[in-house]
Amino acid sequence: MQRRQVLAIAVPGMLMLAGRAHAHHGWSGFDQQRPLYLQGKAVQVQWRNPHAELVLERPADLALPADLAQRPLPAQTAPVDGPALLSAARLPTRNDKRWTIELAPLTRLEAWKMPRIEAGSEVAVLGFAAAGEQGDAVLRAEYVWVAGKAYGLRSSPA
Repeated sequence: MQRRQVLAIAVPGMLMLAGRAHAHHGWSGFDQQRPLYLQGKAVQVQWRNPHAELVLERPADLALPADLAQRPLPAQTAPVDGPALLSAARLPTRNDKRWTIELAPLTRLEAWKMPRIEAGSEVAVLGFAAAGEQGDAVLRAEYVWVAGKAYGLRSSPA
């Protein structure tokens, strides 16, 4: 195979992988000292790896639930202080109507037996945005509530 043919095949593949790597965010890119609460309707869902994602449309009158700090949370294998996160939760300061929510990899969602979220589902999320809520409206989910049940996404169930 000629060098030109190899490049014609390899370069588009590398660009595609680079785009996927850029789109994937690890925990370190998020402000884990400032938990944010969102709830609303899933308007788009991508149930795939490296992690599932959904676009959440928040209501105009979003407020912290009065019972948020008392909500029961499932035990995870990672050392996550869920009650402290719930107590420290606040609403985002930015008013974006739609937020991209990064969930866990599919294997972890399956370990939690979390039902597949469909467009139109009501979802609540506690998670982290970039420092100062800079950049795109993206939230990395620590806990997700689907049909009233909480799922921890940092690690596997304990």
